[in-house]
Amino acid sequence: MAIKDWPAPERPRERLITHGPGVLSDAELLAALFGSGSHGQSAVQLARTALTACGGLRALLELPLAEFIRLPGLGQARFVAMQGALELSRRYLRAGLERAGPLTNPAAARDYLIAQFKPLQREVFACLFLDTRHQIIAFERLFFGTLDAATVHPREVVRRALELNAGAVILAHNHPSGVAEPSQADRALTRRLSDALSLVEVRVIDHVVIGDGATTSFAERGWL
Repeated sequence: MAIKDWPAPERPRERLITHGPGVLSDAELLAALFGSGSHGQSAVQLARTALTACGGLRALLELPLAEFIRLPGLGQARFVAMQGALELSRRYLRAGLERAGPLTNPAAARDYLIAQFKPLQREVFACLFLDTRHQIIAFERLFFGTLDAATVHPREVVRRALELNAGAVILAHNHPSGVAEPSQADRALTRRLSDALSLVEVRVIDHVVIGDGATTSFAERGWL
């Protein structure tokens, strides 16, 4: 049965409008995004099939295009819709940080960074550049590595900070292994970056290591 033939109170779109998105299941939210079904399945059935095949929402959202379009009933258009929705959520988080003015809430910064790093399958080093009042100038991924390492060049970080006229920076990188505990190499790199940036009067506020559902803040540990 197509969703349009369901009783109105049971349709995902109507329930979202009446009660808000929080009442919908993962499959129902995907169905609202898909808009229609395929191969004789309703949009909800199609979403449930995809979620079951992947083992859950996160795995589905992280599928590359080549694997996504192999799933029955899914194609490039639905991949684009899902990736667009993810990017909108990241931009929404950033807009919230920018609207709040000076960055004084570490939890909000971590939420934003987690959203930026979550889909990445390899180690990436990035910087959140701030002005002298700690307002956001830019978030940039600067170095890309392998599954467990990324080579970071302090000179390039300093150069970019100067180009953006940054007064402060939050360093961030992910551990695709899922463990957010910083390594000795992470600590040594942070010291080198702090020393290099201090020469041009750019302060390192924090270095956030992002794992699977967990983060570690150098500032909170007193390492800066």
